[in-house]
Amino acid sequence: MATKEAITGGETIKTITTHYIDGAFVESHGREVMDIIKPTNGTVIARVMLGDEEDTRRAIAAAKRAFATYGRSTKEERAKILRRLHEAASARIDDLTAAMVEEYGGGVQFVRPIVESGVNAFLASEKALQDLPLTRSWGKTTVTLEPVGVAGLITAWNANALFICLKLASAVAAGCTVVIKPSELSSLQTRVMVEALHEANLPKGLLNVVMGLGNIVGAELTRNPDVAKISFTGSVGVGENIMRDGAATMKRVTLELGGKSPTILLDDAALDQAIPSALVMAFLNSGQACAAGTRLLVPKSRLDETKPRIREAMRAFTVGNPADPKTVIGPMVSQKQYERVQSYIRKGIEEGAEVLAGGEGHPEGLEAGYFVKPTVFVNVRNDMTIAQEEIFGPVLCVIAYDSEEDAIRIANDSKYGLHAAVLGTDIQRARRVASQIRAGRVVINNMTDDPQAPWGGFKYSGVGREYGRYGIEAFLEPRAILES
Repeated sequence: MATKEAITGGETIKTITTHYIDGAFVESHGREVMDIIKPTNGTVIARVMLGDEEDTRRAIAAAKRAFATYGRSTKEERAKILRRLHEAASARIDDLTAAMVEEYGGGVQFVRPIVESGVNAFLASEKALQDLPLTRSWGKTTVTLEPVGVAGLITAWNANALFICLKLASAVAAGCTVVIKPSELSSLQTRVMVEALHEANLPKGLLNVVMGLGNIVGAELTRNPDVAKISFTGSVGVGENIMRDGAATMKRVTLELGGKSPTILLDDAALDQAIPSALVMAFLNSGQACAAGTRLLVPKSRLDETKPRIREAMRAFTVGNPADPKTVIGPMVSQKQYERVQSYIRKGIEEGAEVLAGGEGHPEGLEAGYFVKPTVFVNVRNDMTIAQEEIFGPVLCVIAYDSEEDAIRIANDSKYGLHAAVLGTDIQRARRVASQIRAGRVVINNMTDDPQAPWGGFKYSGVGREYGRYGIEAFLEPRAILES
């Protein structure tokens, strides 16, 4: 997405006026302009021309034309494209990281691994594709897995590079062409990503990107009959709208939505290891992560010794300049998100929870940006608002439980079911507890990842799965041919 630059008040302000359609950067038909605000100090760093329905329809038409050919591609042809995408994105890892730190405010110690994980999604999908049989036969019956068609990929602002690469890799592996609508809050990051992917020399129309608002660009993708599939990462409310509105044209949907993830600290846990691990999971990506372990379940018998350990361990969770490798927690993405987190901290206090660390307001010396104090509440009941609703900020609720069965009950007493963790020294016991938690992923003792393992949630955390063969299969339809 080509840019222009202007100097205003000593600041260089980039202006993005193009979308990526049919293999080229084209001027936006939509004329609405939105400011991109730097979250560390509230200054304008860019302006983006937002797309409209016409831009979106042009992108869909390009993807539809490309699908006529790419939809018949072989596994080997798709694998070659995935390798080219990986090579092209790999060349811009430093730039992608810098853009995410500046525009989003994520700490560089978190951002770089996230960017690398996104770039590596192309190779992970290539491996999954090679292991996925696309044809099965028995007798005179042959079943093939066919690409669903044009896919609309709608991504969130908290891990832009990861979401774009992950969804694109799965769709390309399946033989689909795509139109991507990234979050408008990620315009600078998206520009760098699309410039990188342009160098992969893709077939024209395979990849199209339109920057715009969800109620305009996202809505057109959802209702347009030429789009067969929507893959969305974001809020429950928007996910509900996509599922409802997409039904009119029988859209296939993958929805990766919110979370209120429990971390169960078992009574045999070694606190020196368990507490830091629990806090890392709670404050992942400055708490702006759907997988963040924002409910810490602690046995009542160990609550008194756990509190001072938490208070002490919180010293390591420094807030500040996200470009500093020592910083753990950066600013919230926007003023709106800052105010949302503050409102939940006030709500927790009003409901009677006790602030063990943090609290309302900015950290001292960081008043200019959207920084919040990483906050830990104790004496939290699971029916409190702060224990039931996704805050999407660095706020942890400590909830006491009576028994193992009680811990499992509390963990599952949520409308969400995306991620969970179990911390304990008896691995067999930890596995037994993990097997009873209603969540799409459960980790034991530390946050970990496997790019071939499915990612997605139970209940209100979404529909369908991503990653590996599970992600590719979400873009495929079975077709049976029977001979008499």
